Amino acid sequence: MIYFQRDFLKDRESRYIFIYIYHFKCPVLAINGDKDVQVPYKVNLPAIEKALKKGGNNKVTTIEMPGLNHLFQECKTGLPTEYAQIEQTFSPMALDAITNWIKTNIK
Repeated sequence: MIYFQRDFLKDRESRYIFIYIYHFKCPVLAINGDKDVQVPYKVNLPAIEKALKKGGNNKVTTIEMPGLNHLFQECKTGLPTEYAQIEQTFSPMALDAITNWIKTNIK
């Protein structure tokens, strides 16, 4: 499989993002599709969780969404060349996960 992402732990811009995340004190939901070839969940989700917890925020939920691409669409390959061929705008599974998290965590 071809990956288009940068190494988020070594890339300067991404390190700056994690410096900001470190200071978040509100509940955080981080979601990635497991077929996202632009931001791989195996790198992204643990890095976000680690940065938040290092900053003292234990109100973090990470979710790997099976079968979804970078746009949270159900897909076959996850490649950007497939995006225009997919009729689905946004997966109901992802929408349900977000809705449930909001109902549980935001008051």
